[in-house]
Amino acid sequence: MEEYKKLEQAVYFLKNQGIKSPEIGIVLGTGLGKLTDLIEIEKTIDYREIPNFPLSTVEFHSGKLIYGTLGDKKVLAMQGRFHMYEGYSASEVVFPIRVLKMLGVKFMVLTNAAGGINLSYEKGQLILIDDHINLLPDNPLIGRNIDKLGVRFPDMSAPYSNSGNELLMAVAEAFDYNLQNGVYAAVIGPNLETRAEYRFLKTIGADLVGMSTVPEVIAANHMNLPCVAISIVTDLCDPDNLEEANIGDIIANAGIGEKILIKLIPSFLQKLKV
Repeated sequence: MEEYKKLEQAVYFLKNQGIKSPEIGIVLGTGLGKLTDLIEIEKTIDYREIPNFPLSTVEFHSGKLIYGTLGDKKVLAMQGRFHMYEGYSASEVVFPIRVLKMLGVKFMVLTNAAGGINLSYEKGQLILIDDHINLLPDNPLIGRNIDKLGVRFPDMSAPYSNSGNELLMAVAEAFDYNLQNGVYAAVIGPNLETRAEYRFLKTIGADLVGMSTVPEVIAANHMNLPCVAISIVTDLCDPDNLEEANIGDIIANAGIGEKILIKLIPSFLQKLKV
């Protein structure tokens, strides 16, 4: 079936489920599900129910679409995202982002857990992404362009909303939180990197490394959908003092950053004009 028809089927289903006029789309990364506790929930839909939706296979991603109000905005929150290491193509990974845009979402807030290559970062720290390096072997725009979504060659000179980033920085400052920014490198995973790979990533200008987000940002830019993205540093990637990765520690460190994130996001949405 043609890709756009698949999108239309999902959109039609969700509208019939009562999803009306969402303004903000939110993607919740690994260990970052508690933001949904602050949403005045009107509807929760399991991904399995939505036509053509991929299914999350990651243990810490619950796989639900949540519709409600947060910070005086109507939001659609993805509790669980998709990754290429699960076996999905980049186009499948961004299918939900395209559906959200077609439902009427005007702004995306993306979150993720990431490794800190910049050694000035600390575990549990929030970092605002202001640029990225795409090292993934696939791109959601490969293949025939879907003209109804966007142009063949979308500009990526400012993939993250400048005004959105400025507002987030101001909100963080009001909370007396030092929100630094950085460059995020996307790799396929699911293994973490070797010491030599961390050195390479640092050399090419990466401050953070993760396995998500970038395909979603590419798809959003293709559709003229402005976005911001925040990483929580869950582990430190110092090749000279590299510790063995522990998923329990990574989730615990995500929880540290989440406590700040759930303060910043509602305040940000309240001030955001869409």
